Order: sequence, then C-alpha cells, then structure tokens
Amino acid sequence: MSPAARRRNTAPPREEVLTAAMAMIAEGGLDRLTMAALGRAVDMSSGHLLYYFKTKDELLFQTLEWSEGRLGEQRRALLAGPGSARERLDAYVDLYVPDAARDPHWTLWLEVWNRSQYADEQAAARPRQAAIEGAWHRDLVALLAEGISRGEFRKAVDPERFAARLRALLDGFSIHVAVGIPGVDRGQILLHVREFVEEGLGRADA
Repeated sequence: MSPAARRRNTAPPREEVLTAAMAMIAEGGLDRLTMAALGRAVDMSSGHLLYYFKTKDELLFQTLEWSEGRLGEQRRALLAGPGSARERLDAYVDLYVPDAARDPHWTLWLEVWNRSQYADEQAAARPRQAAIEGAWHRDLVALLAEGISRGEFRKAVDPERFAARLRALLDGFSIHVAVGIPGVDRGQILLHVREFVEEGLGRADA
C-alpha cells in the first residue's frame, strides 16, 4: 500500500475533523458543507466521515458539543476564579457575546436553532441542545445566588428569573451581532447589558 493510501485510511483525530467542520460551517453554513469537501480538508474519505457521523445534522451537533465543551471549560474556570461576583458576571457576559459577525461558535447555534423547528426530524436532538443551554443557565443562577448571599446584589432578586431574562437578552443581542445587522456592534451590546445588570441587580445597600 502506498503512503498516500495509508494516509487516506488513517482517520485523523476527531478534534481535527470538528475544527475543520466548524470553520466550513461558519464560512458557508451547513447546507453548503459537503462530506466530500470536509474529507478533502482533513484527508479523509467522505465514506469514513459518514461512518462516524451518519448525517450532516449529527456532524453539526457533535461540532457544537465539542465547541461548547471548550467554552464550558473556560466558563467554569472564570466562575471559579478570584474577583467579586459582579466581576465574574461581567466575564460570563464577555464570554457569551460573539466577537463579530459570522462568529464560528454562534454560527453553529444559528444552524441548530434553525433546524430545531422541524419537530419530526430534530426531536431526538432537542435534549442535547437543552443540556448545553441548561449548563449556561445553572452556572449563571449559581453565580447570582452567590452574589446575593455575599451582599453584592439585591436580596430581592430571584436568581432563576433574572438568569432567564438576562440570557434571553444576551441571546437576542448576540444573534444581531452574529448575523451582522448593520449598526449593531459588540461594544454597544455590552453597554446595554451592563445597564440591564446594574438596574436589575444593583447593590444590597441600594
């Protein structure tokens, strides 16, 4: 067997495949991604890719789960780090909001949300989606509860309710950034979120 044939028959590391898939989905969306093109990018046959991922939707979800795994590590590290609850909340928001239009991670989410409206095809994937979103929510609730217990935030704040509202705000603004709506930039969004947080959480002595 030739060296080239041996390379084609050796599956590349999973992370290499998912990194390439994330970049290609961010560039042109899932509909324009082909297993053949992805295979060429990672020196792997489309048949091997289909063996591991079965469908493009499964490739999308595994890429999202891998990307979220990396973000989850960053989120847990910053929430467990030093600083006040407010400082760590700012870091949480900074991690949440996309950097710019066509942010690779947020492009994955837009593709997932777009497909989740088709109940018959995507019902089985919804629990996986909910698990990812639930991790962000639980970490935020825990941080808010900590800030309230330490007297950094108002005691009257309901952590669950405030977390739900804040994440809805972050999702809406983040979609605007990710799709490149004119006149919307990351800096403006962070200011809006900061105002919402200050008005809603305040300080215990306010």
